[in-house]
Amino acid sequence: MLRATWRGILAHKLRLLLSGVAVILGVAFVAGSYVFTDTLDRAFTGLTSGAVGDVIVRADGGSGGPGAGAGGTRTVPDSLVRELAAVPGAARADGRITTFGTYVVGKDGKLVGSNGPPGIAVSYSDGPAANGVPTATLDRGRWPTAPGEALLDANTAARAGYRLGDRVPIVTAGARPRVELTLVGTADFAGTSLVGASVVMLDDRQAQQLYLEGADAWSQVWVTAAPGTSQETLKAAVAKVLPTGFEAATGDATAARAASRIDEALSFVTTFLLVFAGVALTVGAFLIVNTFSILVAQRSRELALLRAIGASRRQVARTVLVEAAVVGLVGSTLGIGLGILLAVAIRWVFGRVGLDLGAAQLVLRPRTVVVALVVGVLVTVVAAYLPARRAGRVPPVAAMRDDAASTEGGMRRRLVTGAVMFLAGVVGMAGGLAGWGSEPTYVLGLGTFGVLVGTALLSPVLGRPVLAVLGLVFRRLFGAVGRMAEQNARRNPRRTGATASALMIGVSLVTLMSVLGASAKASIDKSLAEDVVADYVISSVVGQGFSATVTDAAEKVTGVQEVVRVRAARLDIAGDRQFATAVDPAAVVRVARPAVLTGSLTDLGDAGVALSGTYAADHRLAVGSSVEVDFAGDVVKAPVVATYTPDAVLQGDVTMSLAAFDALGVPPTDRTAYVVAAPGADRAAVRAGLDKAVADLPTVTVADQAQYAAEQRRPIDQLLFIVYALLGLAVVIAVLGIVNTLALSVVERIREIGLLRAVGLSRRQLRTMLRLESVLIAVLGAVLGVVLGLVFAVALQRSLADDGIDVLAVPWLQLVGFVALSGVVGVLAAVWPGRRAARLDVLKAIATQ
Repeated sequence: MLRATWRGILAHKLRLLLSGVAVILGVAFVAGSYVFTDTLDRAFTGLTSGAVGDVIVRADGGSGGPGAGAGGTRTVPDSLVRELAAVPGAARADGRITTFGTYVVGKDGKLVGSNGPPGIAVSYSDGPAANGVPTATLDRGRWPTAPGEALLDANTAARAGYRLGDRVPIVTAGARPRVELTLVGTADFAGTSLVGASVVMLDDRQAQQLYLEGADAWSQVWVTAAPGTSQETLKAAVAKVLPTGFEAATGDATAARAASRIDEALSFVTTFLLVFAGVALTVGAFLIVNTFSILVAQRSRELALLRAIGASRRQVARTVLVEAAVVGLVGSTLGIGLGILLAVAIRWVFGRVGLDLGAAQLVLRPRTVVVALVVGVLVTVVAAYLPARRAGRVPPVAAMRDDAASTEGGMRRRLVTGAVMFLAGVVGMAGGLAGWGSEPTYVLGLGTFGVLVGTALLSPVLGRPVLAVLGLVFRRLFGAVGRMAEQNARRNPRRTGATASALMIGVSLVTLMSVLGASAKASIDKSLAEDVVADYVISSVVGQGFSATVTDAAEKVTGVQEVVRVRAARLDIAGDRQFATAVDPAAVVRVARPAVLTGSLTDLGDAGVALSGTYAADHRLAVGSSVEVDFAGDVVKAPVVATYTPDAVLQGDVTMSLAAFDALGVPPTDRTAYVVAAPGADRAAVRAGLDKAVADLPTVTVADQAQYAAEQRRPIDQLLFIVYALLGLAVVIAVLGIVNTLALSVVERIREIGLLRAVGLSRRQLRTMLRLESVLIAVLGAVLGVVLGLVFAVALQRSLADDGIDVLAVPWLQLVGFVALSGVVGVLAAVWPGRRAARLDVLKAIATQ
């Protein structure tokens, strides 16, 4: 039986290859996802390992890293550096300044590395990082040693187009928002990719002037261990001499905490990619089931002969499963290789939105290989299980019939199962929308999955009206050829439904994301129209604060009546990290219409806090309660004075006053500024004055409401770009499914095709018939997918209404385009099977049994 199985595999290489392609693509996504995230993990780990010393000293609660020296993080006086250098076991001590929000302006006037990744500024020191690792390796030129000099990472210098000796403009969020420095060198930092970030290294005095207002201090001090001294020993010695208000930590522990935070952040990326891998494998499973079902039907006489000469049902079923295992193993192996190439493609897609891993070496871990092989083989074998059982039930008497090809048999069990799954899914979706359970979104997701699978099982029945309508059109346009195409599609409803279901899954997800994206953008437009009444909005293009001097300049523009600034920061509220907004309570109501639920924003004062209604309810807080607010170690007890519904201005769950932010030591950088023109002012002159105020700062833009709305919609378009690119793989697999079905149906109908050719059907008409059959399958999948995707999108939009997506927008033209594009896909999918059928020898085809 094993020998017969192997010969069967070799005899059906082409048929099994098409199924193997689905395995290859599905496994490639699994392997590519792991390769990409492992590469990302190594890049970040290498970056953090070069950003810590053996022992790090900083002020209590100080970050000593991002944001250091921006006025919000307490500093370490220079006098303490000398004391730390004299500690037993210390080889040296170096003051360091590190801050985010500093960007390089390229020769083209645009920012370098600003679309997502941070812009980092560091002070120069020749001291090593932890364990003797150099923080940077000089590439060209020299290190900055005087004010007015700068060194760039090599990648940033190349992207910006600068050479040694050029004047390099940099923009910051400090009191001096733009300075020009002379480029004296380039370097490689941390020996790895900077993941799209840009690094500017400055002379220490220059860094103190820009970020510490000239104070002789540091954001942190790195103490280097002498040979033979461990980090823990050095930390204990350092702790003995530290004055009150300062803390010490080992570099390894600091790097481990950073790695843990990175792993937590990367887990989302991994999950995000593996979801699409699951989609690809699910679509591939439909193709595999279809392929083996057709193979079993076509080989029924062969299988019956095996039964007739003594093979048991189990042996025959095992034959099909062994074939599936071989296909799965070979496909998974090839899929791992393709996965590496796919990781390169995913890296390019993410690079389009700023996550640049171009310099990072791809990482292929043993875990990736093992998981990919297990998943590929398991999915293939499970998908082939039902066809294998069907093969085992072929009776030996079938070997005595000339027309041994079995028909599709009853579908009662399939339809009953599909109906149960569909109804259970509908109940689950209704329960999710009604708020069942502690996580209604999960209930909604399970219900959606049930409806999707149920629809796939019911597709032979649900597709009949669609096939009938299309068949009527084809009969009128193509006559007998159109009628034969419709009858071929309806002859085997299970096969047609399974093939269409593969495309249905991909189209439904594309439709879901299209409607959800359109709804999110429409919700943004509505929110801005209802919540913002300012004439112009000054905002940051990098998602971080900008210098308050920009807002100050805007206030002085002729024709400006008022400028209302909004600031933001991450605060710890009762131990919970939250995005907080700061406003002037009296002024914000003149440029916005905040929806206050209880209390009053005017009661914020210097220490009050307002909470979103959802956050307050989840934490059982109300007006009159109090919460602890912590920023960089400064803790205050703040009374809750109001609750509100987040909007375009009060975007987070926490709102405080500008005075409260100042008291906490939050950096005085503005996130947004709303400008109101004076009545009767020349709007063109006002806009020109505002544009002039930000002319030298590509990190800041001035926009009217329509332009600002377009800026807010841009991230959604970027996310949709990534999602469409990833879902494209599932659609490719579905197209292969159509090709596979047509190719196998040609093999199954060789004698029928020969007879049709003998009675006068031309090669062109034959190709047209197969093309129309392919279009029927593709359009059926597209119609079912669009309908399902629309239902899922409506349900998801309603569940997210309280989170800001409160407008349902359906891009009808785009959905019609999906159906039309599916028809084109059907035409293309039929090219190869049509050419193959047209080349058949008529006499040989008629003689085929």
